[in-house]
Amino acid sequence: MRLASSARPSLFITAIIITAIGYLLLADFGTEIAGASPEKHAIRFDRDIRPILSENCFSCHGLGKQESGLRLDLAPAAFLTLKSGARAIVAGDVAASELLSRVADPDPDLVMPPPDSNKVLTTEQKSLLKEWIEAGAPYEKHWSFQPPARVALPAVSDPAAINPIDLFLESRLASEGLPVNPEADRPTLIRRISFALTGLPPTPAEVAAFLADPAADACEKLIDRLLLSPHYAEEMARHWLDAARYADTHGLHLDNERQMWAYRDWVVKSFEKNIPFDQFTIEQLAGDLIPNASQDQHVATGFSRCNVTTSEGGAINEEMLFRYAVDRTATMMQAFMGLTGQCAVCHDHKFDPLSQREFYSLYAFFNSAADPAMDGNAILTAPTAKALTAEQLHKQAEMTARIVGIEKEIEAIVDGIVYTDPATLNPRPESSSSESADPASDPTQSLAAWWKERTNQEKLDDVPNPLRDIVKAGPTKTTDLAEVGRVRRHWLTHVWSRHPEQFAAAMRELEGTRQAREEIDKTAGQTFVYKDLPTMRESFVMIRGAYDKPGEKVDRATPAFLPPLPSADGVPVTRLNLAQWLVSPDHPLTGRVAVNRLWQQFFGVGIVKTGDDFGAQGEIPSHPELLDWLAVQYRDSGWNTRQMVKMLLTSRAFKRASMVSPEQLARDPENRLLSRGPRLRLDAEQIRDNVLAVSGLLVRRAGGKGVRPYQPDNIWEPIGYAESNTRNYKRDSGENLYRRSLYTFLKRTAPPPFMVNFDAPSREQFCSRRERSNTPLQALQLMNDTQHIEAARALGARVLIEGGADDHSRMEWLYRTVLSRSPEPDELRVAVESLAGHVARYGADPEAATKVISHGESKPPQQIPPSELAAWTLVANMILNLDETLTRN
Repeated sequence: MRLASSARPSLFITAIIITAIGYLLLADFGTEIAGASPEKHAIRFDRDIRPILSENCFSCHGLGKQESGLRLDLAPAAFLTLKSGARAIVAGDVAASELLSRVADPDPDLVMPPPDSNKVLTTEQKSLLKEWIEAGAPYEKHWSFQPPARVALPAVSDPAAINPIDLFLESRLASEGLPVNPEADRPTLIRRISFALTGLPPTPAEVAAFLADPAADACEKLIDRLLLSPHYAEEMARHWLDAARYADTHGLHLDNERQMWAYRDWVVKSFEKNIPFDQFTIEQLAGDLIPNASQDQHVATGFSRCNVTTSEGGAINEEMLFRYAVDRTATMMQAFMGLTGQCAVCHDHKFDPLSQREFYSLYAFFNSAADPAMDGNAILTAPTAKALTAEQLHKQAEMTARIVGIEKEIEAIVDGIVYTDPATLNPRPESSSSESADPASDPTQSLAAWWKERTNQEKLDDVPNPLRDIVKAGPTKTTDLAEVGRVRRHWLTHVWSRHPEQFAAAMRELEGTRQAREEIDKTAGQTFVYKDLPTMRESFVMIRGAYDKPGEKVDRATPAFLPPLPSADGVPVTRLNLAQWLVSPDHPLTGRVAVNRLWQQFFGVGIVKTGDDFGAQGEIPSHPELLDWLAVQYRDSGWNTRQMVKMLLTSRAFKRASMVSPEQLARDPENRLLSRGPRLRLDAEQIRDNVLAVSGLLVRRAGGKGVRPYQPDNIWEPIGYAESNTRNYKRDSGENLYRRSLYTFLKRTAPPPFMVNFDAPSREQFCSRRERSNTPLQALQLMNDTQHIEAARALGARVLIEGGADDHSRMEWLYRTVLSRSPEPDELRVAVESLAGHVARYGADPEAATKVISHGESKPPQQIPPSELAAWTLVANMILNLDETLTRN
């Protein structure tokens, strides 16, 4: 959007609202790729027929229900003769196929689908059904349930299209005859790439360096650098946390605080380390079952503890345990397999080949959770684990290394001691006046006396286990010199009272270091983790999804339409087996779902638009061969996420200019074919983080407990119980007001307004795809929220301090800082005129100027006159509210 009028606040609000309504209408314009290829494709069941039957027929004639005995989701059943003597489908015989007669019948009592279903087949759909039956009515297994295959790369005429992604996309674009945009300019590219990878804007210095780099691989080098940024890990984690339904409160009843921010930090750390996605999957679902599991692997299981919980009076234990297990099962299925498993809680899935029994066989993996039904409204609900911060772990590692070093020093000192036992001397030394006993009989001076005293004793608590039998046997029965040497070393180290000072100093340091290490453990935070009960609960098909109506008993197992779980040779299968099955080479869903989610993140819409539903009700892929190629590539690369992200962003498709022609808009309104670059409104967190970054207020400290930035003081009170510890919102102060939005404390029943106003989920349940709305409320927030006004003031101060000596150079600096480009002449003219109006206004009204610059906790620079700073604050606010500022272009 370009400035076109004076930017007085009231007029600008109106402009934003009009723009928002326009984009809202545009967002609803067309939901499918328009303009099919001029080539006529051969009819295919999976692409052309299954969507028709799934949408209109399977609910009554599918797995879960067969009205009149007819089932249409499986070929053998669809061809059977019904009790009426009719056959719904007769391959190759249109006249004998009752299905075609019924969908065309004008009689409301006979037509299918029936009128009360509110479904009507279009003429084109009826024609497709007829054409399919004429062709022999061939059925296919649903595309997503077949293993992905690495198809041959398409050939294209342009030799510069070396990225495999472009080979697929440009082959399709050529067949569609759709005009393709050129590459975007450099300022647009660096801003697009920076927001995509880090959620933050590039600095003017970064932009200047990128523009000055003439190399052909400048984009690739930029991407490589940003992929190693800690902010890349934070941005990637934000998307996963939506799927994991992470939040900082229990979610039900009192919605009290829960302490599991360590799981959020583990997700960030995982992307920073680029751990393979198969490992990422296994550790979240079964990290506790990995042999010798580390702290991080236990923390990772917090994924299955992110569900909402309660301790409400009157809640029933058995019901809540049931609902928790259902939630965990359904979330696992959607997050990793892209299937709506919850549809089979009460009955067989109406559209996908998932029976109720199969759902409860998966549910059995999560039905033995050790956490209680009632969370106690506690900040920590067992099972929990220690969650040391990166700094604490680093200190502990340093101390552990020092302890090992000191122990070696002590060993060296002991090895150097020349010791003669007083009991072996003749004549024996006399005791001094300061000594209370004969040295030869004193166990602290004589090894022989000490050993004799302990011979045949039952308890030897002061002797380590490996030496106890030797010591009990006594010195006369111990002839092995190595064993004698071990006993001597123990005695000299831990009993002898005549240590040299060097030894005593080392022992004091050793004890102090050990205590300091233990103190870190004592002060470490804790977090929710997932564990199973010692004895597995029995699981049953719950009749109609009722917690108190168990039916047939089920064992842990996976659905029959997917590859079998590897045999465990009679050993009970575990969540670890389930997690390993999900990422096994022959699993058809996990790889596709994962790469589709990455595609959605960077291109705005997935290759499969319904990223949380790869079943029969989901949308078929816009580029099925590309999706399969990417899934296989991801798997064969060792599930290397960073490598896959780089491939996506180095594609020509990602780098294209985003301007849209009338033909492109008419034929491909959602840009599924990617003839133009992806243009997306920034997500809620990116919008806030952007203004903090360009204003200089952003605090980049990572990790730790969730922070509480600016929100209305009573934001929690209307939905809070009196006894809840999240009833009253008390905002933080200092640096915590300016941390990245990822670290904001998220209360499920009252999420931060700056997030929900821009379509962030409440995290009460799985979310794989945020919608993007445009509303007047968003415009009002961006112009009036304390955080945004304060950021505009800080940005205005930066302009005056860093931007140069005159208004034109300052405006140039402002545009380059916020938009990574220089202003166009008409923009510069309007902005400078707007500034002049504000300067005149606030010069005449110092009190109003002081009010404008007084928002927020941070203080304006004293050396800048209030009227001048107030004027630049409004100009900065105007630029921060531009559509271009709020868009990843």
